[in-house]
Amino acid sequence: MKWVPRALLVLAAFAAAAQPVPPANLAATMQDISHALGVSCGYCHSAERGSGQPEPKKEIARAMMAMTRDINARIEAAVGKTAAETARVDCVTCHRGVAVPRQLSDVLMQTLREKGAAAAVAQYRDLYDRYSGRGAYDFGEDTLLGIAQTLANSRPDDAIALLQLNLEFHPKSAQSYVVLAYAYTRKIDDASAMAALEKALTIEPDNGVARGQLEQLKSYHRKR
Repeated sequence: MKWVPRALLVLAAFAAAAQPVPPANLAATMQDISHALGVSCGYCHSAERGSGQPEPKKEIARAMMAMTRDINARIEAAVGKTAAETARVDCVTCHRGVAVPRQLSDVLMQTLREKGAAAAVAQYRDLYDRYSGRGAYDFGEDTLLGIAQTLANSRPDDAIALLQLNLEFHPKSAQSYVVLAYAYTRKIDDASAMAALEKALTIEPDNGVARGQLEQLKSYHRKR
């Protein structure tokens, strides 16, 4: 195999990245984009054909396509392999069936700030029904748990609502019960806190954090 200077490989890759999509492949490319974003053609082609009206999403799509080609060119140049030999980035890599590829925790936090916990709970249920199993969002127990942990001290009612939702989907989440107990203590509801800790220990009998907090709460009640 003839040796090629690395600089030439980089220049060749970038030149390839700058090339527009061939017309013959354009329809297939648009179908791939539609599938990756979970949208129909009208999402980008929003103006009437031939009207000359601006179509902002189409321009964004073109910029994103150019960015994707550039990233793949950089990958090929970095590893010194052909396109067929390297892992490639595509629209679906980030979008995974949603038009705006945001983390579920970010989506829910925005809803919490703007509309409150009830709206966030409803949004979670809706997104779960629509996207569960498709890889678009992380519906694992840590997503709601992480949000609740940040809210438990200052907004315990919101944290409790999210943790109860989390336990509905992940009933064996001992850590959710532990954080739920903490949120209840912020409301001076020690009875509910102790009940939550007892449930955590039913799931994980060796959970030292839950056991320690439960003994502390019981001791406090005895002293009172």
